[in-house]
Amino acid sequence: MVDASGGSIVSAEVALFDGLAGRWWDRRGPMAPLHAMNPARVAWVDGQVRRGVGRPVRLLDVGCGGGLAAEALARLGHDVTGIDAAPEVIAAARAHAQGQGLDLVYRHTSAEALAAAGERYEAITSLEVIEHVADPAAFLAVLAGMLERGGVLCLSTLNRTRRSWVVAKLGAEYVLRLLPAGTHAWAQFITPAELAGMLRRVGLLVQDVSGLNFAPLAGTWRVGGSMEVNYVMAARRI
Repeated sequence: MVDASGGSIVSAEVALFDGLAGRWWDRRGPMAPLHAMNPARVAWVDGQVRRGVGRPVRLLDVGCGGGLAAEALARLGHDVTGIDAAPEVIAAARAHAQGQGLDLVYRHTSAEALAAAGERYEAITSLEVIEHVADPAAFLAVLAGMLERGGVLCLSTLNRTRRSWVVAKLGAEYVLRLLPAGTHAWAQFITPAELAGMLRRVGLLVQDVSGLNFAPLAGTWRVGGSMEVNYVMAARRI
């Protein structure tokens, strides 16, 4: 969960995710859905970044949690900085990455703090985060301000539809118990049209939007298909 130093931060969200820190890397624990979808979303991010730049980049992962995406992106050659508001989650991320020789640094800080310090990146990711922040539009403005010209912002989130309420809220949290109850607030989900509009207003050009779906026959997640529940969106600073 991203800390916005009073801007986008929601204290209850930080506390919720900090409480899960000890089980972040347990593939059968509360983060199991993120473990399952991580290969698909990371491959998509890597493809979006290389599509424009053609090489590994300096990449900021905002709201990195325990480091599932940050570690995977570092293994693909990117120089990754992961930031999060939850101190115990950052500690878990550091412990898991220790001794692996990756170009990977974790910081307990906020996007706003990095922006105020003048930091800039060739790519920024924020995966399953924007639906948890207090002011999505302001949050995106901060991220856009840290992108170098030609840089790419990659987001993944949940659509606000009847199906997402049934699948991601009621089903995942209360019926199947795949996620802790209270993980998501359906009213904070953002439609693709809303997200694209926010990105345009902060000067970014949307270059890809796709569904992120579970393929039951293969037993894996894939990018493509319906955007009724999960989706990804990439935008470039021009």
